[in-house]
Amino acid sequence: MTANYRSRLGEIDIVATDRDCLVFVEVRYRRNHQFGRAVTTVDEHKQRKLIMTAQGFLAKHPRLASRVCRFDVIGFDGDDVRWLKDAFRPW
Repeated sequence: MTANYRSRLGEIDIVATDRDCLVFVEVRYRRNHQFGRAVTTVDEHKQRKLIMTAQGFLAKHPRLASRVCRFDVIGFDGDDVRWLKDAFRPW
């Protein structure tokens, strides 16, 4: 649907749909997991920023605002890929 949505509030890497659900996806990359997994870098601060950016997106696209929303995190650690569906819930 949308890649690299940017606003003054922040950026969302991917905005997509999964059936009737609107999915906001954060993508993270680490060359290796020596200092932790890529998915663990989406801490509480980053989650709040993603939530605020998603709210801005919904305000600009009111026809989508009634959909159920989900936040996913995709982490790349070298060749290892982890996809956390419904990684956190804001509401």
